[in-house]
Amino acid sequence: MNNAALETNACVGRALAVLQQRLHDAQGSISARELAAAADVAEGDAWRLAEELRGLGVELAGTAELGWRLAGDSDLPLSELLAPRIAGTIFTGNIHHFASIASTNAAAMRAGADAEAEGVLPTASHGAVWLAEEQTAGKGRAGHSWKSNPADGIYCSALLRPQLAPVDVIILSLAAGLAVVDAVREVTELCADLRWPNDVLIGGRKFCGILTEMNAEITRVRYVVVGVGLNVNNTEFPPELAPIATSLRMQARQSFSRLELVAALLRALDREHKALCDGAGAAREQILRRFQQHSSFCRGCAVFVEEDGGYEGVTRGLDERGFLRVETAHGMRTVLSGGVRKR
Repeated sequence: MNNAALETNACVGRALAVLQQRLHDAQGSISARELAAAADVAEGDAWRLAEELRGLGVELAGTAELGWRLAGDSDLPLSELLAPRIAGTIFTGNIHHFASIASTNAAAMRAGADAEAEGVLPTASHGAVWLAEEQTAGKGRAGHSWKSNPADGIYCSALLRPQLAPVDVIILSLAAGLAVVDAVREVTELCADLRWPNDVLIGGRKFCGILTEMNAEITRVRYVVVGVGLNVNNTEFPPELAPIATSLRMQARQSFSRLELVAALLRALDREHKALCDGAGAAREQILRRFQQHSSFCRGCAVFVEEDGGYEGVTRGLDERGFLRVETAHGMRTVLSGGVRKR
């Protein structure tokens, strides 16, 4: 792991958890001794925890002499705060949080490769999640960059080891899109639109991208990384992105808790993953059906396909594998990897 990408210490998470509880219970400030005891550190190190929390953007009032209190609810998706919200999922107890990292997907792929090289049990890294407050080299599909403002969005990658053939991984990617739609509706009540294969939009503008990468043999998937970049509380975008990008806050005119959104996303992704792995063919058919129900792009949409030099046509739904069918002037074509946008 890049030395510049330092994982958030569990002590910081425990400290924030107890501060959150104090805030909710209206019990006032917490002393350095109490904070140190809760975080399981020496009393003299309590001030360091406070400074680390401030460095992560937590609004913390007070001093070591007077004690500390939260000035408002924290929005950090730390493992200790996520734990009760994702209990019973494959992600429980396996959250890695970073203040800053190059790319959560790259870190997850490296971890998967390291586990393979060390010959550990496949279950050892299954369900591991990388979360970051900021990405310095966030990436999207086809090598595109993903702008990752500090603390505005969700930058999340999950390492999975599904019993799937490589050709079936696209179904998992479509299921991840459905998980995003469900999580956003649960927390914000906003209805999102899916653009095949990996974009999520509201009002015709993109607020979420999904990047699915895998390491596989010809017939067997070793591991898959599902990355989600989600604009949550962004209030503006650079001029080149402003016409095509949006955030949940811009759409609803209010801010939302990234903590609650991450928890809802992981719960939804856990449900989709379990259904796909347990339900085989029936689950695949349901995912394809539901994806098309939540997508204005899949049927009857005039599109331009960025593949084989580019071509135009009208979408005619997904085939049984999950690839998009487009009717052109020269016959029906199946989109295998190109980007698709409305004409």
